[in-house]
Amino acid sequence: MPHARNRNPSPIPEVTWDTGLKEMNETWKGAIACLGVAVFFVMTIGIIYWQVVDQPNKNWILRGTLSGLIWERRTHSLVIQTLTEDMTYVEIDVGNVGNPDIEVPFVRNLCWLNKTEFCYTWDSVAEVKISLEVNEETETECYSMTWTPVHCHVELKDCFSMANVSWYGGASVRGQTWPMNDQNAMMQPFVISDLKDTPSGFGSPLERYFLGSSGVAVLVSPDNPVQLGVDSRQQFCLKSLPSMERLPLQYTVCVAHNVRAAHQEAVQQLSEHSRELPNMKTLWLPFWKLLANVDSGPKVERELRTFSNRLKRHQLGEGVISLNEHSTTLLSDMDHDYLNNRKRGMSKRLTRDLPLVKLLNISITLSPFLGVDTTQFHTSLMDGTEAFWLSLPSAAQGTLIPVMSQWRGKFCVKLNLTNPAAVSWFLDRVGSLQAHLGMEYITLEGGEGNLFEEQALRPPLALSGDKYVELLADLAASIGDSTIVTAGTRSNHKPLFVRMTPLQSDWGPMGLRAIIPSLLHHTLLGYNFLIPDAVGGTLSGELVTDPELFIRWLEIVAFLPSISFHTPPWVCGEEQVVNLTRTYIAKHQRDVVPLIEKYAEEWQLTGNPIYRPMWWLSPSDPMTFTINDQFLIGDEVLVAPVVEKGAVQRDIYLPDGGFRWQDSRSAQVFDGGTFLQDYPVPLEEVAVFLQRT
Repeated sequence: MPHARNRNPSPIPEVTWDTGLKEMNETWKGAIACLGVAVFFVMTIGIIYWQVVDQPNKNWILRGTLSGLIWERRTHSLVIQTLTEDMTYVEIDVGNVGNPDIEVPFVRNLCWLNKTEFCYTWDSVAEVKISLEVNEETETECYSMTWTPVHCHVELKDCFSMANVSWYGGASVRGQTWPMNDQNAMMQPFVISDLKDTPSGFGSPLERYFLGSSGVAVLVSPDNPVQLGVDSRQQFCLKSLPSMERLPLQYTVCVAHNVRAAHQEAVQQLSEHSRELPNMKTLWLPFWKLLANVDSGPKVERELRTFSNRLKRHQLGEGVISLNEHSTTLLSDMDHDYLNNRKRGMSKRLTRDLPLVKLLNISITLSPFLGVDTTQFHTSLMDGTEAFWLSLPSAAQGTLIPVMSQWRGKFCVKLNLTNPAAVSWFLDRVGSLQAHLGMEYITLEGGEGNLFEEQALRPPLALSGDKYVELLADLAASIGDSTIVTAGTRSNHKPLFVRMTPLQSDWGPMGLRAIIPSLLHHTLLGYNFLIPDAVGGTLSGELVTDPELFIRWLEIVAFLPSISFHTPPWVCGEEQVVNLTRTYIAKHQRDVVPLIEKYAEEWQLTGNPIYRPMWWLSPSDPMTFTINDQFLIGDEVLVAPVVEKGAVQRDIYLPDGGFRWQDSRSAQVFDGGTFLQDYPVPLEEVAVFLQRT
């Protein structure tokens, strides 16, 4: 039988395909796995290199025609620079948006379709939206920034660097400086407090506005509460507190070619109302404080008569005699008794001196406080007008319970300025006093502070922050254009006078040396019509006995809007002091008041301050940024007083305003930009230079 043929004569043994494929797969799997590990390793190294080495440290977020906004990745800062990067306007440290444990990634714009907006979200922290607005006419650019917390536990904090920038504005402080770089203030609510009771707080005037010498202005939104802290020569910081409402931190940063242009742009941004002038005839009259420690109205009148006669005897001219709140109360009570007794036919003895009060030019002092031991307060509780006072509803029945506080050492309640009936009652009281005493000038004290927040109580929305100060300014303006207030915020357009914070009676930074920085601070914020602290200072309440301090103080305030006295000049015991007082009152009326009236018209039209810092004429000259002992009245008069004890000479810098300066005493003429070293200024004189073309 035939044998079957072998189909595979090859010596190579037969192998099945299944077995070979399995062996090939195992080999390639190992190779592919090794290759994958290598690729992953290379990619990881590349990503790390890109993040740490190759990724740029800064990224342009927005660009205008003058400037651009840059994100500095390593410092976690927003920086506004010129497009050529040769000048920095401001550097804002956002502090990892409140959470130092979060690594801030490369910033990507989520609003990339709009070239004038930038949006970004940091997970679990905050959302930021920045809008750029370019004003080609004024050549300014404004960046509106809104930081919104993602949840209610987030605390937002932005800090503005002081490196190579002199900053101005904000709030008054004890020992005012110009610029504010040397100030130091712990983080606290950015509201007005009484510096006499809270020396480390913020005083009046206060505006949510800061100006930098690099040509930058920061305008903080008035709608939300904010805290402010100042680290001397390093930075100032704005902070929002965590809240259930997740309130944003909002501010606008405007940049311009120089500091003056930035300020003028900020004034236009802040100007919501037309500016009104107060009673300008007030500038012509010196204010004399009556120092009367008496306990009855007739004694107050006797002191008034004596003091008025003494002013006449020393030929100190017409003026206004100021009464404190205690003397005002005694006079008003006496007048009230007189009106009641006249109805009974018993007026002769009680009213024999009343015509004298009406003939004198007096200023009274009132406050929104009322003692809880007064008949008026108890009557309000009985007749259902307890809503006239700041109150909170009781938890049990919902009835209003007035909130008590202390004022001038007594327990008091405070007028509820959100109640129209309470405001009408107060105005009726003022009208009655004006009819009976004949006074034209009224000082309203006691607006500082927030009664609720000081006692850790939640205030009504209408009285949060500094809103009480604003309402009191409204009340003051309704009384008349000769009213003086002791606190100002968002009220610089009203026809009011603002009294300067009391100063110490010495030569230090909280005394004489603080006058000019405080003057420049007031006028930068728009409060041009200020009543400076009385000659010699009033913080201690003591009389000044140092003739040199009195004279040098007098020489400064003679160039300010008004002159006021706490210490009568004859107390210093030298005829020279009385003679110089007459001389400088006359100089103030003859030379200074007409200048103020001239530049008041300019202020109404443009918002330019009447009293100006040295950089106003030379806004790009770094020499002018820190001069704190000279000031300008308009553009035409430069005043350089002596502020050091025993000095009869001083250094003076004449800014370059495109004209020359002439010494008003010697008629010597100097070029702008001249530095005068050890320039002689005798005790009886002030260095004054006049603009000459």
